[in-house]
Amino acid sequence: MTDRPRTLWRTPRSLVTLATAGVLALGLVACGGTTKDSASSTGDAGAGGSTASADPNAPLKKGLKLAFLPKQINNPYETIVDNAGIAAAKEFSGEAKEVGPSDASASSQVSYINTLVQQQHDAILIAANDPNAVCGPLQQARAKNIKIVAYDSDTAPECRDLFINQASSEEIGRSQVKLLGGMIGNKGEIAILSATANATNQNTWIKFMKDELTKPEYKDMKLVKVAYGDDDDQKSFQEVQGLLQAYPNLKGIISPTTVGIAASARYISGSKYKGKVVLTGLGTPNQMRKFVKDDTVEKFALWDPKNLGYLASYAAASLASGQITGAEGEKFKAGKLGERTIGKSGEVILGPPTVFDKSNIDEFNF
Repeated sequence: MTDRPRTLWRTPRSLVTLATAGVLALGLVACGGTTKDSASSTGDAGAGGSTASADPNAPLKKGLKLAFLPKQINNPYETIVDNAGIAAAKEFSGEAKEVGPSDASASSQVSYINTLVQQQHDAILIAANDPNAVCGPLQQARAKNIKIVAYDSDTAPECRDLFINQASSEEIGRSQVKLLGGMIGNKGEIAILSATANATNQNTWIKFMKDELTKPEYKDMKLVKVAYGDDDDQKSFQEVQGLLQAYPNLKGIISPTTVGIAASARYISGSKYKGKVVLTGLGTPNQMRKFVKDDTVEKFALWDPKNLGYLASYAAASLASGQITGAEGEKFKAGKLGERTIGKSGEVILGPPTVFDKSNIDEFNF
């Protein structure tokens, strides 16, 4: 960054909403005048293919039961998201909880979905570890009128009603390359340290990173490796160590995962690579503050995970109350975040990411 976090996108500070870090931002949907039926008449039956009609004037139901199913239960980022969603449920007199696996394997979430179906929840909110592994159980849940909201990491579109996206996936991916390129003069070998190999959000961002690198201005930047730390702290630590040993000319690393960037920063901060290899990616301010202040990391980005969970909670309540069906163009109100509109394929975007550096990191606490 330069003097001020070049917020690749600038949002009011009051929205510490890190929609700001919206790198991870989410698109919210709304119920406007368009119903699922009217959308269907133009060939859009919504992400899940439902033909139900929306009632934008329906009140949010009292006593709704929501369940957040993160990639893994001990992921600090996911905890922030889910706790915010659980708190939001109290605003509309609902009940919410977090359940999930301790590992982020492709099929680890399946048994939890089955249990939540048996418990007859009104909505399941899931950050998918694999876009397809959870589809069968989610479809069974939908057949029992349980609403499915994907957040952070999407399922296959036909397996859910809505996807609450931190930010535009393309914007996130391209912005990461721009951020790193600006710090290394668009020259040198770079690597990516991702989460799991099947993570939908990571793979989509990486696709756009690779496409961004094909532009003429990056002709002197070369992606030498995409490594996977499986959103495990120790494995991520070992992977970054391996990258730096295998590629002695490495100039920069992008780690678009909060676990990966923190583990990478911890390794680099105590190594000979500090000040020589540039690290950036997606992390939380509280997690990265010490590494920014000790000059291990100059800049990184993110959206406000609290707002992501808050938005997902209201989206699930709106679905379960019949205000929306998930069709493109529908609108709904998300409490303090205001009205949101559903985009193509049932996607709601939180907002643009915020870039953090020494000049602004102490303004945020999450």
